[in-house]
Amino acid sequence: MAATRKTTPGFRLFEKRAVYLGGGDTHRFNLSDAILIKDNHIMILGLKECLRRAKDKSSFTKKIEVEIESLEDMLIAAKEGADIIMFDNMDPAKIAEGVDVLKKEGLRERVILEASGGITLDNIKDYGRSGVDVISLGALTKNARWIDLSLEIENDEEWRAKSEIA
Repeated sequence: MAATRKTTPGFRLFEKRAVYLGGGDTHRFNLSDAILIKDNHIMILGLKECLRRAKDKSSFTKKIEVEIESLEDMLIAAKEGADIIMFDNMDPAKIAEGVDVLKKEGLRERVILEASGGITLDNIKDYGRSGVDVISLGALTKNARWIDLSLEIENDEEWRAKSEIA
């Protein structure tokens, strides 16, 4: 299970650390950790051109992730060399269908498959059975409860008298 990049402003370091300490994957810490091709990029350039530019302009050490909304785009992303395919807001049955398509095409082992968007504690098992490698949840940071920490100082004359250095 992985956290998404979405965190409380000013608290990213703490929230990501909490995910790590809880056994989760911190995913991308910020936008420069990987290349993420989103729906807006695809709308402007087309998926193949986005992948071509990402490969041309990035280091070999950067992973390229494509956020897909259809199985057609999933297949293009896998064939064109995406490292990670993120099924965005797709139901588990559709994702399982996509995993089967990738297997039939001999492409499944080439990519990491991630489910993201609309995943809750109520439906996470269904996503786990869909065949993805990673499930990312904004809820790991967005819905986490904070510990109420406070420092109370009391005026204690007896303690103060004992602690004075003579």
